[in-house]
Amino acid sequence: MKLNYHPETDSLYIDLSEIPSGESREISEGVVLDYEASENLVGIDIDNASRKVQLKQLTLSKLPSQVTTVAA
Repeated sequence: MKLNYHPETDSLYIDLSEIPSGESREISEGVVLDYEASENLVGIDIDNASRKVQLKQLTLSKLPSQVTTVAA
């Protein structure tokens, strides 16, 4: 899973899988869910992210994996 924030467009993309999306559905204004061919969720796109989610803090709890941080 990857979280990518794009400050120039104020959008946050949460990449849940390496599988490319085949279909996108807007579930509310500026929030789009991306699905692969078998209808599994592969990504979440949030426009105007700074107004919709808390970007200043990220808390990861009990993840069964290694966490890698890449500073911009």
